[in-house]
Amino acid sequence: MAESHFLALLSRMKYIERWALMRSSRAENLSEHSLEVALIAHMLCVIGNVRFGRSLDAERAALVALYHDASEIITGDMPTPVKYHDGEIRDAYRAVEKNAEERLVAALPDDLRPVFEGVFWAGEDASADELYLRRLVKAADKISALIKCVDEARSGNAEFESAEKTCRAAVDGMAAELPEVADFVAEFLPSYGATLDELL
Repeated sequence: MAESHFLALLSRMKYIERWALMRSSRAENLSEHSLEVALIAHMLCVIGNVRFGRSLDAERAALVALYHDASEIITGDMPTPVKYHDGEIRDAYRAVEKNAEERLVAALPDDLRPVFEGVFWAGEDASADELYLRRLVKAADKISALIKCVDEARSGNAEFESAEKTCRAAVDGMAAELPEVADFVAEFLPSYGATLDELL
């Protein structure tokens, strides 16, 4: 049986620092970010199921979220202002990202690949629930970025003021379309940035 480097590659998420163009009061790595996105995505799906009558697989959302930025093990974290500067750069980066994801999946044994292909990519025959779940994972990713901005502002770091406005506008836009996001923003987001004493 041939050895697989897949999990060893994933373990390197802890070495990928986010927010490379920003002066952070506390560094954030890809492992931390992925866990936070998984927790938020799971909650968004639970809200959807309990409050809005959806049939979303919350555990699957958490799994998809854990892998959502795994390509950055190979590509590094491309700052959002660079990634989305124009359509040409955005499309080129998506191609690089897809190639990195394919390289990661190729590191798996052949018999396990189909399972993980379904985690990395929705597929052409994806159900409406699967596509909605992935929209919530994207929302969770943006919420996580906003939380980082809130934490930095709470620490007195003015470096993130502009990023916070941009992230908040993006999350507000998602909240207008996704009721789960609106509920999360109203009920859970205000607590972020508080001290442990304040939370308890």
